[in-house]
Amino acid sequence: MNWYDSVFTLIDLRSFSNLWFWIVLALMWSSLSHHVLGVPFDMVIRARRQGGQAMQDLEALVAIQTRRRVQILRASGVWITAFWATVLSAVSVLGFRYNIEIAQALSLLGVPATLVFIMGLRLATRLEAAPQQDEALTRLLTWHRLKVQAIGLLAVMITAVWGMFHNLSISVISR
Repeated sequence: MNWYDSVFTLIDLRSFSNLWFWIVLALMWSSLSHHVLGVPFDMVIRARRQGGQAMQDLEALVAIQTRRRVQILRASGVWITAFWATVLSAVSVLGFRYNIEIAQALSLLGVPATLVFIMGLRLATRLEAAPQQDEALTRLLTWHRLKVQAIGLLAVMITAVWGMFHNLSISVISR
């Protein structure tokens, strides 16, 4: 076996039977659930427990992230939405209509991540309209994180079931 075969064995496009896909899935959901509105969740816990300077730091970082997201949404939200809808639609059609495994995997990663992104934008616009402080802010961020984790749990479960179904339906002879 030469180096070319070794590299393409490592970067195999059969996603559901590839360890790299499952590592990416775990890392993606770990990152999405840890960074609530771009703020590390350990800051939320520290602010709730300690208050004072930790709470001021949290409020400042949430305000920065909120303004940043709302500004991006207002400046180019329509274009980003159109582009991302086109990409997700194309990948989903390629995956589930034309049965391309890598496109199925990308759809199962992209659709729930997009839902989490939309939820984050809605939270940012809500916080811009009515800024929260102290306990109300930590409660809001914690509730948002729980919703993200619920979506992540459901997405990982659906992806695992689809991946197992896909791997079991592939004939051993076709490999």
